[in-house]
Amino acid sequence: MAIHFTKEEFAQRQIKAITEINQRGLDGILLFRQESMYYLSGYDSFGYAMFQCLYLSADGRMALLTRAPDLAQAELTSIIEDIRVWKDEDGMNPAHNLKKLMKEFNCENKSIGIEYDSFGLTAHSYLLVSEALNNFCTLTDASDLINQLRYIKSDMEMDYIRKAANLADDAYDAGIKLTKAGAFEGEILAAMQGAVFQGGGTYAGNEFIIGSGEHALLCRYQSGPRHLDKIDQMTLEWAGCYRRYHAAMMRTVLIGEARPEHLGMHSVATDALKSCEDMLKPGNTLGDVFEAHATVMDKGGFREHRLNACGYTMGCAFAPIWVDYPMIYEGNQMVIEQNMVFFLHMIIMNRENRLAMCPGHSVVIGPSGVERLSRTPLSLELR
Repeated sequence: MAIHFTKEEFAQRQIKAITEINQRGLDGILLFRQESMYYLSGYDSFGYAMFQCLYLSADGRMALLTRAPDLAQAELTSIIEDIRVWKDEDGMNPAHNLKKLMKEFNCENKSIGIEYDSFGLTAHSYLLVSEALNNFCTLTDASDLINQLRYIKSDMEMDYIRKAANLADDAYDAGIKLTKAGAFEGEILAAMQGAVFQGGGTYAGNEFIIGSGEHALLCRYQSGPRHLDKIDQMTLEWAGCYRRYHAAMMRTVLIGEARPEHLGMHSVATDALKSCEDMLKPGNTLGDVFEAHATVMDKGGFREHRLNACGYTMGCAFAPIWVDYPMIYEGNQMVIEQNMVFFLHMIIMNRENRLAMCPGHSVVIGPSGVERLSRTPLSLELR
């Protein structure tokens, strides 16, 4: 039960990774992203906060270097058979253990890819690795190698994302029931997170975001929940998460009354969202999608109040953030393909009058266009 994919699916993923390794002229790759480890083996842990690395050779051999607390974690959640443990002790340099492992895999004087762009490889750890492997092998940045393979979702991945989307809707339903003048933000968040857990989900890659009053303009969670005013606005950004796969949503909810400015913002934001959905078709680029977003926003008078990105890929993600790449921004030439999944967010934040309107949801790319994964309508919520 702890391994969430079949051995056959893992084998297919590893074949794709090995093929790409060989096509790039590499002899192997050092993986520090937890998402990459999970994708290739099922290994499910937050042990990447410490030094750990999964090595995948061009011939398909795989070995994990980690700490003792993650030994059982790797044994029970992954298909990895070769697990090495470095010991916590004074003066320990785990990069030396990594070099020892690589010697066993005949990596000396070879070309090895590495995931530099990773939360699992801090600047400190990078310096340790760089020093330990200096004059041993040639390291080449391959941060995108596994990530690109993850763009197109398999049938099993799509099952998990659809489940995550259901959980996101359940979370909204639970939170909105408590939303009214005087309601406590902490209780709203508790209901939302509880609905995800009760539905069999797990922690999302980052905190659920809630902000009311002026803080409805924030794109990040801030500590210190407050009570809603008699007339208020509340922005929520959250995600259902099932087996580490995410489907995010976003809404601005009004309490007490809807100001005329709010109504105009909502109309433009939802029109922009629909325009982006129309452009999200196989063969178009992400730059095309952003242009659709910007055109509607700017024509509606919100050029100064929109953001410079309007979404990003959804999939497997670990803390500290559920954002996956690529993002939807101006000029992005990445071509849209079937079975990609995106979170679209139409964020209008007017810092002058301190009003916000931020509808958003996740979609999957079908043969000819998008399918919304959320059952929650885009109508303006007034409580």
